Amino acid sequence: MSDNNKKKKIMVAMSGGVDSSAAALMMKEQGWDIIGMTMRLFDPPEVEPGCKSCCSLKDAMDASTVAQRLDIGFDVIEMREEFKKEVIDRFISDYEKGLTPNPCIECNRRVKFEHLWRIAEKAGCEAMATGHYAIVDRTDPEHPVLRKSVNAQKDQSYVLYIIPKEMLRKIYFPLGVIASKDETREMVENAGLQNFRKKDSQDICFVPDGDYAAFIEHETGKDYPEGDFVSEDGTVMGRHRGLIHYTIGQRKGLGISALPEPYYVKRKDVEKNQVILATNDELFTRELEANNINWIVWEELPSTIRCSAKIRYRHKEQPCSVFIDNTDTSKARVVFDEPQRAITPGQSVVFYDGDRVLGGGLIL
Repeated sequence: MSDNNKKKKIMVAMSGGVDSSAAALMMKEQGWDIIGMTMRLFDPPEVEPGCKSCCSLKDAMDASTVAQRLDIGFDVIEMREEFKKEVIDRFISDYEKGLTPNPCIECNRRVKFEHLWRIAEKAGCEAMATGHYAIVDRTDPEHPVLRKSVNAQKDQSYVLYIIPKEMLRKIYFPLGVIASKDETREMVENAGLQNFRKKDSQDICFVPDGDYAAFIEHETGKDYPEGDFVSEDGTVMGRHRGLIHYTIGQRKGLGISALPEPYYVKRKDVEKNQVILATNDELFTRELEANNINWIVWEELPSTIRCSAKIRYRHKEQPCSVFIDNTDTSKARVVFDEPQRAITPGQSVVFYDGDRVLGGGLIL
């Protein structure tokens, strides 16, 4: 076969789940030469049974079975050291600083689209595909655009804003054009892949039971000291179990009784070891500061942008104005048209123009 007739080579990140299996199937149908790759990220024996994640030994075996059925190349990459350093350790450090991080975004930023991509390049791949629900619009091949998935319920563009714009040329999200998860499962079933009934991943892969505080205590071996719940005016309202047990907007699990009305976590003061409580109305604010912003649309940024923004994954984006720091374009002040509830430091704010992703950054 001449060089001109060789298939283009692509790495498909395969978790063993339905979505990544469908992505591999679709890329094969498009004529790519595929290497399926599963990352071993976090796999302690105590979370293996029933782990609803993308990291267990069974998941790797499922991915291998899919690759065999599709007759594509396959390998498992050991990345537990990178994952611990880049994701788990950052997650713990952020919680200790009073933040509420999104480790899935950091995994995409530092593991999938950094470490894994370097492995793909070394393997001779010119592109990479994943099972995310989003679209890379290649209408202008030189300036591809990241857009929301056709499937609004499954859209994952929020966690993909971190992809550098120059890398969008090399990334494919084939599932972005699929209208429903049922359609994805049907495609996988029709291809004879036995994992079509497999449940979706839930929660954070390294905290499958959702108890973040217990995980942090176990990993660090630390006891996080109790402190005071206080109101905005400094009135002591009770005792908390340690700052890592609480997130902004939380009401349940505070352990305080006999309050005149419901109170929620508004913020955490690490220096004073205090959790500040407020009424629901007091959780709303119009402004936030963000840094580490990755802009993926403009060559030259305007000083002010009118757009919409999401402040968490399940948040419906809201209209806002973004004022970009003229000395450092990775920083901005965001002013929403209407007050937003429980804007949370450590989460990401992501900017949209319709279905187009403009960029995003970390909430300070």
